[in-house]
Amino acid sequence: MVIERTNNEIIFRLPADIDTTGFQRIVNYLKYKEAIRKSKGTEEEANKLADESKKRWWAENKERFIK
Repeated sequence: MVIERTNNEIIFRLPADIDTTGFQRIVNYLKYKEAIRKSKGTEEEANKLADESKKRWWAENKERFIK
């Protein structure tokens, strides 16, 4: 693995045969960090938004799981 820092980005070079499941979790975390880096919201607001999103998703999809 090689990690290189330039003026405006960090570059990761990994072997092509790396476990993609574990790597995808790292990528998802980095995307999350990038998305929230300029957020002015509080953790409480984020938790409320997540709860609302889960409730909405369940309301729209519960019939797929409960018959």
